[in-house]
Amino acid sequence: MSLATFAANPTAVPLKDPYVLHGRPLRTGSRLEDTSRYSDDIWQLTAARLQAHECALILNFPTLPQRFRPAAKRLFYALLSLEAPDGEDSPGITTIRGKFTEIKRFLKWLDRRWPPDRNELSELSPADLDDYRRHLLARFPNNQAQRERSRAPLRLLWRWRRHLGEHALHFDPLHLDGWGESRTNRRTGDNDTDRLPEEVLGPLLIWALRFIDDFAPDILEADRQWHEAQVEKFGPPLMDRHSGTRLQQLLDEHIAAGRPLPGYQGRPNILYLARLLGCHRESLSPHRQAIDDAAAVVGVADSAFVENVQGRLDGQPWIASITTHHNTANSLAALGRHLWSACYIVIAYLSGMRDCEVKHVKRGSMNIKYDEDGHPYRWKLSSLAFKGEEDVAGVPATWVVNEAVARAIKILEQLHAPSQDYLFGKLPHSGGSHKGTNLALGNTSTNKQLNEFAEFVNRLCTEHGRTDTVAAGPGHAIRLQTRHFRRTLAWHIARRPGGVIAGALQYRHQSIQMFEGYAGTSDSGFRAEVESEQAIARGEVYMEMIEAHQHLDLAGPSAEEAARRLKDFGDRAHFQGQVADKHRLKRIMKRHDPAIYPGEYITCVNDPAKALCEKARRGNSEGLPEHGGCLPLACRNVTLTPENVAAWQRVIARIDKRLASRPTLAPRLRQRAQNRRAEVVEFLTANGQEAVPA
Repeated sequence: MSLATFAANPTAVPLKDPYVLHGRPLRTGSRLEDTSRYSDDIWQLTAARLQAHECALILNFPTLPQRFRPAAKRLFYALLSLEAPDGEDSPGITTIRGKFTEIKRFLKWLDRRWPPDRNELSELSPADLDDYRRHLLARFPNNQAQRERSRAPLRLLWRWRRHLGEHALHFDPLHLDGWGESRTNRRTGDNDTDRLPEEVLGPLLIWALRFIDDFAPDILEADRQWHEAQVEKFGPPLMDRHSGTRLQQLLDEHIAAGRPLPGYQGRPNILYLARLLGCHRESLSPHRQAIDDAAAVVGVADSAFVENVQGRLDGQPWIASITTHHNTANSLAALGRHLWSACYIVIAYLSGMRDCEVKHVKRGSMNIKYDEDGHPYRWKLSSLAFKGEEDVAGVPATWVVNEAVARAIKILEQLHAPSQDYLFGKLPHSGGSHKGTNLALGNTSTNKQLNEFAEFVNRLCTEHGRTDTVAAGPGHAIRLQTRHFRRTLAWHIARRPGGVIAGALQYRHQSIQMFEGYAGTSDSGFRAEVESEQAIARGEVYMEMIEAHQHLDLAGPSAEEAARRLKDFGDRAHFQGQVADKHRLKRIMKRHDPAIYPGEYITCVNDPAKALCEKARRGNSEGLPEHGGCLPLACRNVTLTPENVAAWQRVIARIDKRLASRPTLAPRLRQRAQNRRAEVVEFLTANGQEAVPA
């Protein structure tokens, strides 16, 4: 039976052995002929994982009860390569692997209940699934999300029934009484948020930049020496009869140069010496006395590589030495990972890229534009975008970033071997560096390294008596995740808060239009996240105005309209006497945005039919006011809050001070200032406001 025949008649058992991934695109370099067949006990899914940082996955059918394996194979073959039911998309490989875990949980439970002669899942009854629902409730009494994850895959036996034959379910579990659960409000804490608080992000970003700018030279020097030893001296092992002679030559070199022998825990590092000589460590056993004699003359170093650390922290070396031993905090393997993490933090936060986009950054992906004097003025970073794209293998995309990101890219290009294209791949210093098939580090490993970086920074702070630790506050542990950085950048751009971070990064994003180039193209989806954060920020301002009854104290042409919109918004935001939380506020803003835009001098109650900026906004399809073309003294969309009135009064006071200054202004400048003052006074007076505060 051919694949085409089997696909046309999916309820038939495949007589020939199809490749289970024949309906999936494969990653570059993979061949269908090398992938798993239906008859295999273990299906390898890695070839269908198209992103460089995705790790290997398998479906291990021997872990399932034997009598249910045929049904499981039929289901997962359909999910992998057959046509999805109408209205559904084929699930992703990671989703399929997650479904396998939950199907296995159910089949093991069912295996303990059913008699040995029952093996067709079509015999499942509503009572069976109701029992399983109660089992999950007892197994996970405080974890509603896990219960939902465990129940959901059972609907696949109904939704994909046309591919399952005798294993198909004859009813939809969704219609069973009690199958679904009403969603409870998700409990959130300080560390269960999509945004990193400033007290965490501030020290984290500063330390990441410190690693890149101050500490990287020491780590890269250790890395250079390590690679030099690997290439030049760790060649094919020599015959043991040469080891004594070569050892004596090496010892003589150390004595002549007065250079300490490489050490470990205060004694000569025999293993490292053996590696330098290209022999087994046991070959040096007869020569231990010669090694000890040389050590008595030149001493023993704490490090096999860098002792003369150049980087400084509070005027002192930032670290005592860099060693080659993977189990020490100062090892090249550990410090290399910390430098890798520092580069990730800077790139992920200052670009707005998703984790998958960061992981596909390659060597040579940074394009720098220079002016006529040779000074750099624009930095563009190229990678692949995945979310929302038609090509599941990703499409080329470009992000305009800043110089700090360019410095991080340069460090990564030095940290990796020239032959390695992906800059967020594994580093070669540790023993497990060659395990796995993914070209870039996976999400779980990245999260682990980010938190190890924060822990190392906190240890440095303790050792140097510093207070700028990366801490979430008393009683809260740091749990950094890759998804935090993009969301946090969106929040900062939308809110433009003051403080350390905003000052250090010199945020100049006055509107969505101004950060378009900074945070990537519209296709990256980052713009939508910032717009969402801006909407939430405005919603919070609306709530403050309503709670303080400020909507009743407005002036200006659109004051009545603003009050009406705010009252309607307040009625929606106060539900059964409860003020909307962040998630409900976000939904309300998405559906019922009052389109009121608070500013320093005016509050815009946007009505396109009356907006004088509409002409300037033509060609802008985003639906937001173009404040660059705003005419506040003439527009009928203007509303004035007490804060706006105070801002205009300050303008008048500044003009008065300028008119009274000595020497006297030139006649033309004086006339312009007087005209401006008259316009502002007339504007305030016409709207019932005092031009000069009492």
